[in-house]
Amino acid sequence: MMVPVRCFTCGNVVGGHWEEFKTRAREGEEDPAEVLDELGVERHCCRRMLISHEDLVDVVSPYQ
Repeated sequence: MMVPVRCFTCGNVVGGHWEEFKTRAREGEEDPAEVLDELGVERHCCRRMLISHEDLVDVVSPYQ
């Protein structure tokens, strides 16, 4: 589904970093750790929110 707007653990806003993280890290341009460092995502819980997220919109949308 959609990336959560806030981190479940600490409440920091992480949703605003998703698009840039996805384009830079998921497409093999850079190491995900370096991308998160450059975006300013420092806490482990917030990094987990972005690294472990999986877009399922294309998978779920045919069933609506």
